[in-house]
Amino acid sequence: MPPPAVKTIRDLIYWQYAAIMTGAATGRKNEWGLRMSFLMKLKSGEISWSTSVAEWLLEMEKPGVCIYCGGTDALTTEHILPRSRGGENVTDNVVRVCRTCNSSKGSKGLYEWKGLDAKNDHSRIAEGKYLKYLYSRFEREGKLELTLREMCPCCLKEKCVEENHPEKFTLYCMEGHFGK
Repeated sequence: MPPPAVKTIRDLIYWQYAAIMTGAATGRKNEWGLRMSFLMKLKSGEISWSTSVAEWLLEMEKPGVCIYCGGTDALTTEHILPRSRGGENVTDNVVRVCRTCNSSKGSKGLYEWKGLDAKNDHSRIAEGKYLKYLYSRFEREGKLELTLREMCPCCLKEKCVEENHPEKFTLYCMEGHFGK
């Protein structure tokens, strides 16, 4: 769960992206001190996330491989935020995956598909693109500065955030905003 410093949707997206950066730096996404440092630097603008070109270059290192499982058979284009939930056909929302993974994920968001226990075990490329895509969607809707409590009525009807337990806010809350 995110620390108390994570108060808004922007913060939550940065917090999860900081996990990716921490994993790239140490091989472990849960180095809390370094992750908190990356969070603060992302929030201040001292550092920024990778560009779409950088993501594309990483994808092109293994062009014929499923981004989720590493399989090579029957690759398809997969929308990380499914089109059935309002996902757009844009670069940061699509990856190449095998038909099996595409069918397994179906209309679920990335975190919903694998579950919160696996929230730090996603493909770096898919998760990075997804977080940037969610950021852009919330930015266009003017909702990046919503507090975690304000976000709750949009998705889980306060099941995850109780008066004295804001740490229960999860990545599902962001995905829930885009419907089920």
